[in-house]
Parts: sequence; C-alpha cells; structure tokens
Amino acid sequence: MKIEIRPEWLLRHGDGTTISLPLLLRLLTEIRDQGSIVSAAQTAGLSYRYAWGLLKEFDERFGAVLVQKSRGQGTRLAPLAEKLIWADKRIEARLSPFLETLASELERELATVLAEESSALRLTASHGFAVDALVRKFSAGDIVVDLKYRGSTEAVAALARGECDLAGFHLPVGEFRRAAAQQYLKWLDPKRHVLVHLAYRTQGLFVEKGNPKGITSLRDLARTDIRFVNRQVGSGTRVLLELLLAKEKIKTARVPGYDSAEFTHAAVAAFVASGMADVGFGVETAARRFNLDFLPVVREQYFFAAERKQLDDPRLSLAVKLMASDEIRHAIAALSGYDGALSGTVMELDDAAAAG
Repeated sequence: MKIEIRPEWLLRHGDGTTISLPLLLRLLTEIRDQGSIVSAAQTAGLSYRYAWGLLKEFDERFGAVLVQKSRGQGTRLAPLAEKLIWADKRIEARLSPFLETLASELERELATVLAEESSALRLTASHGFAVDALVRKFSAGDIVVDLKYRGSTEAVAALARGECDLAGFHLPVGEFRRAAAQQYLKWLDPKRHVLVHLAYRTQGLFVEKGNPKGITSLRDLARTDIRFVNRQVGSGTRVLLELLLAKEKIKTARVPGYDSAEFTHAAVAAFVASGMADVGFGVETAARRFNLDFLPVVREQYFFAAERKQLDDPRLSLAVKLMASDEIRHAIAALSGYDGALSGTVMELDDAAAAG
C-alpha cells in the first residue's frame, strides 16, 4: 500500500468564502503555456464556460484580474496569476520532503495495524533528485522503502544509532574533501561501515535567466545588492558552501540572506525563479527544472553509508544490486549535472574520504 500526501492551499475572502487553488492553478498554468483559455480549458478537462466562470469568480471576489487579452498576442497571465503559480511551486518544493517522510511513516503504521510483516529498507537521506529517482525505481522493483528525509549529518547519526539501513550524504571532489568528511567520520567507523556510491553531481550558483545581476562567482554573494537564499543548518550543501566561502575569505555575516533556510535544492531554485532571491547554491538539476542559469562551482559524490555486516541482508543486497543496474544508472545520468556510471559501487570509508 502506497500513500501520497500532496499540499493544497485555499484563498479565503473576508466574507468567509474560499477558493480552492489546485484547479485554478492548473488552468492558469495551461493558459500561460498555451496562450488561450479555450485550449487551456480543454487540456485541463474543463468546459470553456466553467473555466471562464472560475477566472471571473476570482476577479470579482478579490478585485484583481488573472488574465489579460490583447489583439495579436492571445491571452497572457497578469502579474498576480504569475505570483500564484510561483507560490504554489515554492510550497511544493518546500513541503515535499516532509510529506514524503510522513507518508512513509503512515505506511509503516498501517502495516503494523494490519499485522503485515515489516520488511522495508530503512533509508534516511537529504532530499535530492538522484535519491528520489532511486526510491521510485526501488518501489517499481518491489523493494519497500521506509523513507526519511533529513540533513546529511542527521542521516549518518541515525545510521550510527541503528535507526536506518542506508544513510545518504555527499562529499566534494578535490581540496575540501577531507574537511567536509570530518563531520561524518565522528559517526562512521571504517571497521563497521562501508559506502555505496550513488552518483557524481555538480553544485553551483542559481541565477535568474540571463543573469541580470551579472553574478560570476561566489565573491558576488557579499555584494550589498544581492539577496541570497541558503539551505538549512546541518545540510551537506550548507557545510560545503561554508568551506568554499572560507577559501574566498568571505565571512558568512557579509552575505545578505545567509541565515535563511530552505530544505531542498528545488525550494532554493523556486525562491530564485520567483524573484524572492537573486542567487542560491545547489545542484544543477534544480536550476534547469526552474529555467534558471547555472554557474558550476564544485563536483561532488553522493554516497550511502551502510553497516558492513548488513551487506548480506537480502533487502540491502538487492538494493545495492539494483543501484548497479543499467536501468538506475541511466535514470541518474538523465538528470542534469548527474553522473550515475558508478552507481552501486561499494567503497571502503577510508578510501572514499581520501579520494579526489
């Protein structure tokens, strides 16, 4: 049994009446993409009369128009409609890891109530596109996953406490590798743990399409005219960024917005794409999905840490085997900025911490 939980928000007027946003947002998105209310309504599975009535209801209740018509240019979204769409994207990007974790917990609770034998693979990791692709492939391959999205440091700590079977974290390739590894080595034991490589990926700066602020490097983050959006404390990405800024001799207090905290790469990208920030730092896939420009900064490896003695466990053994399959390697390689060629490769902890 699979549970899905999706965010839904309402707009409430002063008289207590509400408008449910999902259908309206779907219609607005189609209008933006197709430039026609007629075509948008058909794609959304609505009659033209119903679609037009939905738009007019919003206009009348909130005193602002959502669409604008002009000769020769079709129908375009008004600024308010664009803001609604971007707000929805931010909500989804920000809440998705929490809702997926909650769904996994509910699945486990229902299995207990229904007296079903629990044989789930317990996976704790920071939210990422390769991890998401992997979990989907696991589910298709009949591997039941008990998923928890947490920061990288929290993930390896959970493994050390015996709370999960696989803990996801990432290390940069190059000069910062040993320094970045230190925060994880206090939880990991070379004799007790091994690593399973998932992917190489590229992290860098997200900027608006066309880069109107002229951002070229990390040094620009200290500019007073730049608004930065950060990841949460404890995330591997934030730790990596601090190492990079230290090399540039930039104090984090000088970066406007450094104390902000978003829990996914997608949420950071959505913030920049909606105009609420000028620049963010994260994986390339997020930038591409939100139509942002991407300035590469550093390459890194994403790993899963596991108990050495558990590698022969049927669940973990099958998971590692699937990770090394062509299907999963190709799925990871299809993500912008990711390389899945070595997915499923088992590595010693000392070798991985020193490599690169």
